[in-house]
Amino acid sequence: MPGPCSGPTVWRVDLHLDPDNAEPGTGLLSPEEQARADRFRRAEDRQRYRQSHAALRLVLGHTLDAPPLDLRFATSATGKPHLIRTGRPALHFNLSHSGRHALIGIASESEIGVDVEAIRPIGDPLAIARPHFHPDEITDLTRLPAPDRDAAFFRCWTRKEAVVKALGTGLSLPLDHFSVSVPPAAGAVRWMRSGPAGWSLCDLPLGPDAVGTVAIPLPNQGVRRLRLPTDWAARTGLATIG
Repeated sequence: MPGPCSGPTVWRVDLHLDPDNAEPGTGLLSPEEQARADRFRRAEDRQRYRQSHAALRLVLGHTLDAPPLDLRFATSATGKPHLIRTGRPALHFNLSHSGRHALIGIASESEIGVDVEAIRPIGDPLAIARPHFHPDEITDLTRLPAPDRDAAFFRCWTRKEAVVKALGTGLSLPLDHFSVSVPPAAGAVRWMRSGPAGWSLCDLPLGPDAVGTVAIPLPNQGVRRLRLPTDWAARTGLATIG
């Protein structure tokens, strides 16, 4: 496996539903994380929570050369988790999961936001966009041929959610207070009422069933892309990636 990352990095993680092993990753979770997982009603939601948070601990432990179970987290006033690293440089991270996909973003020089969405039938995407998106985004979606709107909507949505997650503002930043580019245009923040002056948005290829985006509140940032081994969940008892 590659060594610890030094620049903005996004890890791709495959989540697996295994009816014969309902607890993959549990051994890497804190008691608080296990309790949160248990509160999900659906078994698949419990599995995906456990796997995504176990993967987060594996990736952060690999990056910091620290045992995954030794990592300690706190939550900001807006709900964004962060590592407790007294007297050490900050390491920013973000986790997103949807369906069988998870993304973990890591950066040392700035905040980072990632978002992944499993593509699924949603009816009329414009009916969802109009109450939430910026007018410029709605105009661009309306101009697209109807068959292209679903994919463009999901891509636009992940771009916006990644920006919100990079800012760490949660629901306090309405989605119509800024605008992003709409496909086929490359990812970019076009306008923001207040916030960082420069952004880097990078679309992540995840196959035909999902879209993902990473957002960094600095201009001209490259992103290194890594992936956990496909059998990682079966090997989490090793508490290591390599």
